[in-house]
Amino acid sequence: MRRRELVPILAGAMISAGPICAQRKAMPVVGYLGNASPKSAASFLAAFRQGLSETGFTEGKNVTIDYRWAEGHYDRLPAFAAEFVSRKVDVILATAGVGIAAAKGSTSTIPIVFFGGDDLVSAGLVASLARPGGNLTGFSIFAPELNPKRLQLLSELVPHVQDIAFLVNPTGSSLDLVIRDVEEAARESGRRLFIVKASADTEIDQAFATFVQLRAGGLAVMADPFFNSRCEQIVALAARYAVPAIYEWREFAEVGGLVSYGTNLSDANRLAGIYTGRILKGADPADLPVVRSVKFEFVINLKTAKELGLDVSPGLSARADEVIE
Repeated sequence: MRRRELVPILAGAMISAGPICAQRKAMPVVGYLGNASPKSAASFLAAFRQGLSETGFTEGKNVTIDYRWAEGHYDRLPAFAAEFVSRKVDVILATAGVGIAAAKGSTSTIPIVFFGGDDLVSAGLVASLARPGGNLTGFSIFAPELNPKRLQLLSELVPHVQDIAFLVNPTGSSLDLVIRDVEEAARESGRRLFIVKASADTEIDQAFATFVQLRAGGLAVMADPFFNSRCEQIVALAARYAVPAIYEWREFAEVGGLVSYGTNLSDANRLAGIYTGRILKGADPADLPVVRSVKFEFVINLKTAKELGLDVSPGLSARADEVIE
């Protein structure tokens, strides 16, 4: 074949190959909007990736996960969410009320999968739990609703205590509602409640000094990503000041906290991964119902109880899902 005959043939081959290359879809991108830190969320991320794998997606193989971490500084979240929108990610994963609101405020078109504990319908984030109707869906973890139950459990652990402190993050979502419910539960149990606020590391240290000054005999810690990311610091301070404390997540009890009661966050992250994978495959978030957690974990750390000089009744131990010796 002469050269002048070869050139048109090659050109034709290049033209025909063009549409094939154009049809190759880039790897989908999930924007992970984290309220806390990668260290504190390590086990949750593993569960999220597991959920994705159950729908056929593996990070780095056929899906990319782009992470942003607020490290407890919630004012960073709107900018992170806007960045995901400008990058045109395929799905945004948002955690807790402040993260969900930041994601929702940035886009009405990009699908958002969340897990959080706020009243999502009253907040206007979804039309209903059965049919969210917009670009959001996910999992409600009953975080604020369980605060009165945690106060009750703490009262059973330290029945002689009349004054209990409640550690809250003033920048957290639905704070007024959370405080109102806990104050009502305290009144019903005949106990006095002190509200102590902290939204920075130094303020956590000061909060524990305040507990001592108030002579509070027990402590309940608000479910909040900022506190989650300072889990070891809070548990260590509770031990130093010998304050019996109850927490939302089992991770606190695992590192030495006295007791925890709440939803299994790893399971919630796994389910969020499954929903994310389903949306990547074409499911419409408007048609995926918001799932409310129905399984809660009650974990008691007996070693910590002994160090605090507390006698945990056999009845209370029998109700626990796990007892750490």
